[in-house]
Amino acid sequence: MTSRLDRWADPPLLVLASLADEPKHGYAITQDVAATMGVTLGAGTLYAVISRLEAQGLIEPLDAVDRRRPYRITMAGAEALAQQASRMSKVASLAQARLRAGLGMAGA
Repeated sequence: MTSRLDRWADPPLLVLASLADEPKHGYAITQDVAATMGVTLGAGTLYAVISRLEAQGLIEPLDAVDRRRPYRITMAGAEALAQQASRMSKVASLAQARLRAGLGMAGA
C-alpha cells in the first residue's frame, strides 16, 4: 500500500520541482532530486520524463554547454507545479490536523 501512497515521488513532479529554481542538465537534476527529495532517478526514467515534459510544453531545452543540454521549466510547467504543490499542501495539512484530533497527538 505504501507505493500507492507514495505518489508525491512521481518522477515528472520531481523533475519539475528540481527545475523550479534554475535550469539544470540531466545529471544535475538526478543529483538534486537525490539530495533534496531522497529519490534516485535512473537515466532511462529521467530522459523519458524529460521527453514527456518537453512534449507537453512544461519544460524546454536550452543551448548545450560542454555537451550537456540544460532544461528549464516553462510558465506552463511552473503553473502546473504550483497547482500540484497546493493540492499536496492541503492534503498534508488536512491529514496532520485529523491525525492530531483523532489520535490526540499534540504538535504532530
